[in-house]
Amino acid sequence: MSKSLIIDTMLFEVSKQQINEAMSDNDGRLIVSGVLQRAESKNQNGRVYPKEILMREAKKYTKEFIKQKRAMGELDHPESAVVNLKNVSHNIKEMWWEGDNLLGKCEVLSTPAGNILKELFKAGIKLGISSRGMGSVSESSEGDTVEVQKDFELIAFDFVSNPSTHGAFMHPMHEGVDRGRNDVRVDGTICDKWCKTESLITDILTGV
Repeated sequence: MSKSLIIDTMLFEVSKQQINEAMSDNDGRLIVSGVLQRAESKNQNGRVYPKEILMREAKKYTKEFIKQKRAMGELDHPESAVVNLKNVSHNIKEMWWEGDNLLGKCEVLSTPAGNILKELFKAGIKLGISSRGMGSVSESSEGDTVEVQKDFELIAFDFVSNPSTHGAFMHPMHEGVDRGRNDVRVDGTICDKWCKTESLITDILTGV
């Protein structure tokens, strides 16, 4: 079974009060925390991440990336298995488990993409955080879900403008948005009308 890029998104919402307190407590640096991924629960893309696999990858990611201060992520939906340094907006500083929820704390960097991310948070824009990895999936016998397989490798967590996973929560606790399924990308992720709008805006800005 061949590997492909697997991207899944959680709602990541931070209040203005949290932003002000975080910057005050960290010498002007913006550090935010929330749910990064959820195990044993079907997400908007119909995928389920076994907790054993997520725990393994979280432990590996902590050892090889977080502790080495290189757990960087990008702003927007990358289509690559490599983190592009010119688009880096944040760095994951810590991860921990609460039940089946994998939570994390990340610092928004003073990079061009990081400054955009900071301003989006300050403006109260609802954002999503996407886990990006390589792996394969297997369809359940009922055909309504697919399970991420043991060959899954976690690459990064990226901030995006399409928080589409329902049932995802962030402090303060808010329910994610289920916008419906319309289209499927080549990598297997679901692209709805909001995603298409986002892609169109990106094309206009980049002159594609």
